[in-house]
Amino acid sequence: MKRSLFKFFQSLWSPCTVLPHPKRHLASLVTTSYYEAINWGEQEVPEYFNFASDVLDEWAVVEKNGKRPRNPAFWWVNGHDEEVKWSFEELSFLSQKAANVLSGHCGLKRGDRILTILPRIPEWWLLTVACMRAGTSQLTIKDIAYRLQASKAKCIVVNDTLAPGIDSIAAECKSLRTKLIVSDRGREGWLNFKDLLQEAPADVKCVKTKSQEPMLIYFTSGSTGSPKMVEHTHCSFGIGFTASGRHWMNLSPSDIFWNTSDTGWVKSAWSSVFAPWILGSCVFVHHLPRFEPEVILSTLASYPITTFCTAPTAYRMLVQHDATSYKFKSLKHCVTGGEPLNPEVFELWKRQTGLDIYEGYGQTETVTICSNIKGMKIKPGSLGKASPPYDVQILDALGNIQPPGEEGDIAIRIKPKRPFCMFTSYLDNPPKTKASERGGFYITGDRATKDEDGYIWFIGRSDDVINSAGYRIGPFEVESALIEHPAVVESAVVSSPDPVRGEVEFVQELPKTPAGKIQRSVLRKREWGAGAKNKGGP
Repeated sequence: MKRSLFKFFQSLWSPCTVLPHPKRHLASLVTTSYYEAINWGEQEVPEYFNFASDVLDEWAVVEKNGKRPRNPAFWWVNGHDEEVKWSFEELSFLSQKAANVLSGHCGLKRGDRILTILPRIPEWWLLTVACMRAGTSQLTIKDIAYRLQASKAKCIVVNDTLAPGIDSIAAECKSLRTKLIVSDRGREGWLNFKDLLQEAPADVKCVKTKSQEPMLIYFTSGSTGSPKMVEHTHCSFGIGFTASGRHWMNLSPSDIFWNTSDTGWVKSAWSSVFAPWILGSCVFVHHLPRFEPEVILSTLASYPITTFCTAPTAYRMLVQHDATSYKFKSLKHCVTGGEPLNPEVFELWKRQTGLDIYEGYGQTETVTICSNIKGMKIKPGSLGKASPPYDVQILDALGNIQPPGEEGDIAIRIKPKRPFCMFTSYLDNPPKTKASERGGFYITGDRATKDEDGYIWFIGRSDDVINSAGYRIGPFEVESALIEHPAVVESAVVSSPDPVRGEVEFVQELPKTPAGKIQRSVLRKREWGAGAKNKGGP
């Protein structure tokens, strides 16, 4: 009979001593005021920083001293009566063991890259923290062979489902040295993570990393071309989500935060690791192998979840399922991001639950760029206002700042000083890195307007904007109108080559990236063929 995950991790746990950071006062560190001051530009980024030792281990000390609510740091359920709960102390202990697996059995050294492809299982969180401790860079992917070759990863971690596929392409990936499987049974040619974790000591010393050393590499979603490698430093995500975690996500140590993002999407790092844990909140995870509205709603009703984050597409499905038949006893704050939230969905969720949805906007290359924060007036359909430390402007093609109401490119000021929480570059792609800059700004590739109150109003991707008889049409506006019809579940609008009037096509399913974003580039190719530009009507 298979042991439950709870019993498995419980068998590994023994009390450990976590020492506080020797160079800073615990109070200023763990209450996050120091890191929030960095976000607001009131403090300089420290020379050295490591999220595992400077945040998680510090929370373990606070917890051990009885100065944090009794919520777990991590709470995982699978809907089949299995659950895993870790305190910060347990998370610290187990992640040290996992780091020893990487540096010992896997032979990884500081700076080596590890490619992780796992579903929402506890091991993904352990390995994420273990990579920080060992100084290795973690990558997350879908098209495995392409990313293995592009990243030159030396180690890959998967579960039983993907292992056969990895074996079929491993010979093509010259840098790959170690294959690590998360499984209850062994596989020839693979190291078994669960077995090695049980044997590993927990006396690893966290590497001393400089703030600007590489920590994470994510691939872009591929919604506008070939995925690119985006490199982030230890301080970028580790410190950069402090202000938005506190004010947009409205998190504190007493909160239990559930973010439904898949582990392959950068939003999972944002909202299931860095933002909640730097605020001392509990990360709640449901295994959720596929999106089922009734499972989401019943989970929100059954567990003391205070804060909820899911994609706008998911909210659309939830309101169609009718949330009024569920009672959410603890839920008090809802956020979203990843694609625009239609005002219709905002109003339906508010009507059914009594709760607003606070929309935020960011990219793989950035932390939160804009957001609607608690206490701020929400303008449904708006992305909110600029989040610190960003100066967000709307630019024309020449790099001039547009006046209120005029359309342009969403841009972040990067000169004279580049914000610490932005990506460093597109790895191995200097031309793309250079092309993302215009004057003293980073160009996001998204189009918008800014109103006189500073709210940003999304129009569409730069290559999504439709030119029809001299009119520039943002697909989001058309999509918002379409989904108001009860027969429309979701919509994506691209231009069609019809020289007179164009058309909108109704289909059974829309192509999407692994993050759940609609791939308009695929739809455009169907209409125009590869490489064609938008010329026709909507």
